[in-house]
Amino acid sequence: MSQHSVTIEWSRGTQPFTDGRYSRAHHWRFDGGAIVAASSSPHVVREPFSDAANVDPEEAYVAALSSCHMLWFLSVAAAEGYCVDSYCDQAMGHMTRTADGREWIDRVELRPSVAFSGARQPDAADIARLHHRAHASCFIANSVRTEVIVHTR
Repeated sequence: MSQHSVTIEWSRGTQPFTDGRYSRAHHWRFDGGAIVAASSSPHVVREPFSDAANVDPEEAYVAALSSCHMLWFLSVAAAEGYCVDSYCDQAMGHMTRTADGREWIDRVELRPSVAFSGARQPDAADIARLHHRAHASCFIANSVRTEVIVHTR
């Protein structure tokens, strides 16, 4: 099986540290060369110690679930002869607390909007089936305990 690596880089610089007044901004360096500016969420650590313009781990988690689902959906649709012109998902992760007070993302809602062209057009039941197959195949969804809900149109 494959392995996937990323390097996380952060440096304190000249900021104090033990008083908690340090930047949480850092970088994710992926093996293919992409570098993503990251930070803690401003919902977790207030600005200026977080950077709202950067991707936070919670957003990345939701994006990973959405992206994996989309990639499987495109693959399944193509294999069944449907021509997908565009796919847009406005995914939302919901943070809550466990019974013992720990925070976690208990559910992610995917809201994909898909445009098809060509002679073969899926009906609502076909679209639901394609999404079900994509969800069942998604490596990320198969790896987490978060409930992933797909709202089809």
